[in-house]
Amino acid sequence: MNRLRSGRGDALQGKLSPFGLATLPAGGVTNFPDGMQTDQLELQRAMKGDEAAMRQLWLRHSPHIDAVVGRLCGDHDVAADIAQEVWIQIFRALPGYRGESQFGTWAHRIAVNRTLNALRKIKRIAKLETDIEDDSAFVEGDTDRTFLAESIDQAVAQLSPGARTVFVLHDIEGYTHDEIGKELGITSGGSKSQLFKARAKLRRLLAHVVDESTAGVGRTNVAPV
Repeated sequence: MNRLRSGRGDALQGKLSPFGLATLPAGGVTNFPDGMQTDQLELQRAMKGDEAAMRQLWLRHSPHIDAVVGRLCGDHDVAADIAQEVWIQIFRALPGYRGESQFGTWAHRIAVNRTLNALRKIKRIAKLETDIEDDSAFVEGDTDRTFLAESIDQAVAQLSPGARTVFVLHDIEGYTHDEIGKELGITSGGSKSQLFKARAKLRRLLAHVVDESTAGVGRTNVAPV
């Protein structure tokens, strides 16, 4: 199943880390060799309270985790605050990590749950509408992907909170409608409705970008609802 991915991992670069340091460089994060093995070594130290090990885990995983938070929030300032809370929660939960999944997967789940809870508290998630609109396919061309990815992020930020949340969880993060329903307390039908609306609005917002980027290129279908 094809998923739409923006490919951006630097949405919150330059923000404060959980350690009080603005340590992420504008060009990205250092590449670490043997990432999975390194994670295990750092995890063992971090679970014993080693702050240097925690910082290395943060450096390695923050681009992905913070990008997830940023997409769900649709607001840079709000996302920066929530990302801080997410990482604090991740490190607080470390003693309970049992290694049943990779650290990145485990941290990702905490990030999604914590972000959704934070958005509920500040009333950023509006009551989800239930009327269903016609579905609209979104097309990603094979050219100028960086520009298209940036345009997608900007367009997603303009969606209503409900539509944006469902779109990010389904088309970017790969959640099923049943899983989204459980996360948001809605029916799978309500989730589908929001996805239809999100795709329709994104097609309108990105029509000119898609037309330019797919000129002369075969059109492909997005992931099914």
